[in-house]
Order: sequence, then C-alpha cells, then structure tokens
Amino acid sequence: MLDRSAFASSRVAIVGNAPGLDAAAAIDGAPRVVRFNNAPGFGGHAGSRVTHLALVNRGGQMREWLADPRFLDRPAVRHADAFILPFPGLPAEHNRPEQVCWTREAVARLAPLGRPIHILPEALHEAARQRLAPGTVGRPNPSTGFLVTLAFLLGAPLRRGSIEAYGFGFDGWPGHPWAAERAWFRQAEADGQLRLHPCHP
Repeated sequence: MLDRSAFASSRVAIVGNAPGLDAAAAIDGAPRVVRFNNAPGFGGHAGSRVTHLALVNRGGQMREWLADPRFLDRPAVRHADAFILPFPGLPAEHNRPEQVCWTREAVARLAPLGRPIHILPEALHEAARQRLAPGTVGRPNPSTGFLVTLAFLLGAPLRRGSIEAYGFGFDGWPGHPWAAERAWFRQAEADGQLRLHPCHP
C-alpha cells in the first residue's frame, strides 16, 4: 500500500529532466520540490531546492552510484530532505544471475544520512500500468516520472493546482510508453489534477 501521508502536500513541484528548463523561482517557491536521479539544472535555472530526490534503484545507473565513493556528496543528494526509490525490492531468486535490483544496497548507502526513504509499492506500479494501458500495446513500463507523479496525485486531496510538473519532455529510454504518458498528463491537466508547464528548447 502507498503511504499517502508521506506524499500529501498542498502543492508540489515535480521537476523532470528535459533540457531548457528556466523556472527557478516558481520551483523553489513550492512547499515540496521533487527531482530525479542526477537532477539536471539543480542549482541553476531549475532552482536550488529539493525536498524529495527520486533515485532509480534498478539497472546500471544505481550500480554506478553505489560504486562512487562520493555519491553522498553530490549536491542534490546532500540537500534532499527525503528519498524515493521507485521500484520495490526484488526477491533474491528474481535478482540473478545478473543483479538488476539494488534496493537493499541503496537503502544501506542512504541510511546514514538519517532521512526518510520511501519505496514505491507494486500496487502503485499496477495502478500506473492500468492508466497507461489504453494507449499502449502489451504491458506498459511506466517511467519514474510517471510513477512519482501518480504517487503524489494519489497521496494528496484532488485540489486544482496542487501538482506543478516542470521539465517533462516525454522522451528518453525507448522502453517507456512516452506517447501514452504524455496523453495521460494532458488529460490530468484538463481534469484539473495537475498543471503541466511546457518545455522550452
């Protein structure tokens, strides 16, 4: 189950990784600011606050971070008030012969900072897949940005303008259903559930 209280907020700025973002004042003025992975633009045109840092905990990116002795010294990590790991941990028998899930190792690495670590449950992934299924073929694989946005959407009362999404370019790893995610965001905006700020090149 999703701990809704951990994601409830009057207003949250969710900052994607698209280039060309220039909204520092608006982003930093939000009560909560969520960033992802290497947090492009952090400390510059994308603002200098981060209350939640989402770190992908499966695949090669987390493996690289864990191998970096200075990982905890990265500015976005140092400044984050809490962390979000978007994937639940895999059982050991599903995490071999090649390790893909680094949840346990990531929690151990972040724990000395003494800040909350939220792990998004499989139930949220299933809810995301259900929302994306009408616009996809096969079983959709939601992006981290989609999962985190949905977590905040489900965790907060549905009030207009409570979620502000910046820097979502709906492009990147080809395994994500970007067209379906873009359509969902636009419909959520039309329904008054969030506001999608356009990216500028």
